[in-house]
Amino acid sequence: MAKIAFILLTHKDPDGIIGQAQRLTATGDYVSIHFDARAKPADFEKIRTALADNPSVTFAAKRLKCGWGEWSLVAATLEAVKAAVEAFPEATHFYMLSGDCMQIKTAEFAHAFLDATDVDYIESFDFFASDWIKTGIKEERLIYRHFFNERTQSWLFYRSFELQKALGLTRAVPEDIQMMIGSQWWCLRRHTVEAVLAFCTERPDVMRFFRTTWIPDETFFQTIVRHVVPEKEIRTRTLTFLMFTDYGMPVTFYNDHYDLLLAQDFLFARKISADALELKQRLGELWTKTGVTFPISNEGRSLYKFLTGRGRIGRRFAPRFWETESSLGRERTLMMVVCKKWHVAKRLLEQIRLRTGIPAVEYLFHEEGGLPDLGGIERTVEKRNRHRRALVRMLFDYFRTDKLIICVDPADFDMMQDFVSDKATVRILEIECDFTDEYLIGHARRIGLAGDSTPQDVIDRLLPTIRFDLKFESDRMRDARFPMFVRMRESVPSEENAPPLARFLNIEPEVAQDIAATHYLFVD
Repeated sequence: MAKIAFILLTHKDPDGIIGQAQRLTATGDYVSIHFDARAKPADFEKIRTALADNPSVTFAAKRLKCGWGEWSLVAATLEAVKAAVEAFPEATHFYMLSGDCMQIKTAEFAHAFLDATDVDYIESFDFFASDWIKTGIKEERLIYRHFFNERTQSWLFYRSFELQKALGLTRAVPEDIQMMIGSQWWCLRRHTVEAVLAFCTERPDVMRFFRTTWIPDETFFQTIVRHVVPEKEIRTRTLTFLMFTDYGMPVTFYNDHYDLLLAQDFLFARKISADALELKQRLGELWTKTGVTFPISNEGRSLYKFLTGRGRIGRRFAPRFWETESSLGRERTLMMVVCKKWHVAKRLLEQIRLRTGIPAVEYLFHEEGGLPDLGGIERTVEKRNRHRRALVRMLFDYFRTDKLIICVDPADFDMMQDFVSDKATVRILEIECDFTDEYLIGHARRIGLAGDSTPQDVIDRLLPTIRFDLKFESDRMRDARFPMFVRMRESVPSEENAPPLARFLNIEPEVAQDIAATHYLFVD
């Protein structure tokens, strides 16, 4: 059975560290602690005294003063790892934690999870090819030498950086090393850790290189593990659930996140708020329980993105610069069918094609496929959206028509505004559907906001937000006062839907009535 040696890097909250170590070792696992040398000596002494009689706890032989973005964080980790390797010969896995991490599964579950597959878990993406770094400098982290702390010695850090740039004092990455990057919260097997430690001894040149890189805790283990372990034995993921805001700050969890955390496909989570005492107590008690089952829905990140997005008011309405000079053509008419229930819009287009012969394309900016060969611009949804006016203009040419119908999701308001601003005639037909709770739950699952095992109380809190979001999208279209905007509604008889449909398509009322009367049009 797996026996985990937790590598615990911390710098505060001695009582919390003591409790964390006692909980983690209560199930037969181990803890190796590095307590920052900058912290109060009395705090460290308190931890050592409280855990002195626990044979499953050890301490790094050397305490270092750690700083964010510095090599000292990696050095401290290596000190704790060395202590764990020496003190705990029965440890099979080494799991990196901080004082802000807490378990979101039982020890029983964690051991079974690690026993199931003989692999290492560490985020490890190509440093240069991936987009893991979202903002700030990238290759400059490596090719220049960083001697100062960016946060506490900002002036020196950037003066040194700019001076090296001005003098061209760059350096190369060691030739036989492929630089990787990822989260520092990893879980490695024993022989992997031993191979990393051996590498550190055998390659002083690589160690010298990393000592003056910036934020090496995101690159050192991620690179070396790839160098000493076959790719097939690495899972490029972390077992610690964490999220970041758009500003690069870690998301903090509070008392009401307990059920959400347990439903994620991870073993630990960070950061747990220092004030979330109830959450800490419940998670602390969880580790030693047995026989607990965990329905995994794993919707945490998509749910966070959705809910935070709804709280923002900044939205991009301006057309993209490369499309402003790309008109569809003054003599052409583009008709957009806007509907949240895609199957309803597709059924309507099927009837329109059948009865009018007007070329119609379904959700071309949302779904792959469905388009003729247009020279490559149609191959991916991303490419279609980048060049949407050009794509639609090519469809007019392909069908040899001056009328074209497309389907659009109500969320794509900027797309509607973009096309309405064109010289072409643009008409918009909104299909207003009724939404039951069952449909909204299915919608939440389809877009990743919920899973089959999402707790009901999470669903109950989510439904009003989704319903309001749909109403907001509809109201936004009406408030925009588009020049040609009409609506069909599920809640009214077909006789009331026929006139707006006739105006939208510019067809005879009788034909519009036949289309609107399609008996299965609104069936879910």
